[in-house]
Amino acid sequence: MSKCKLSFGPITTMEAIFMINLGSKAHVPILTFSATSLSLSSLHSPYFFRIAQNDSAQVNAICSLVQAFGWKEVVPIYVDNSYGEGVIPYLTNALQEAYIRVPYLSAISLSATDEAIIKELYKLMEMQTRIFVVHMTPNIGSRIFTIARKILE
Repeated sequence: MSKCKLSFGPITTMEAIFMINLGSKAHVPILTFSATSLSLSSLHSPYFFRIAQNDSAQVNAICSLVQAFGWKEVVPIYVDNSYGEGVIPYLTNALQEAYIRVPYLSAISLSATDEAIIKELYKLMEMQTRIFVVHMTPNIGSRIFTIARKILE
């Protein structure tokens, strides 16, 4: 990065964290249009610029949607990494402030086997809650929905 003047595009929060640290050491500004985790704000790097709304806008929209449908209880299902962990505390807090119960948090690893996903989905099926908020990367999210569809067939 010695001749680099500006870096664009860490997409995920994990990529952004790596690039922020690298940019801080090399004194190179890092711009991201898609890494939105609120946890990135805590890094306080003068070389990091997020050119996107942070996850709080997403949290407020999800909470409003849950309220609009009159749902009183939801279970967040999220990817177990900084992408998921960055938004879940804020989502849970917003839901609880709106008097919406969050009886369980379901974290699924990016490296989860199909068997591990099936086990977690069966656990969720045994609960009374029927409203789930899925916050995942497209890869793991599509796997979960594909497996869920097979279970329900």
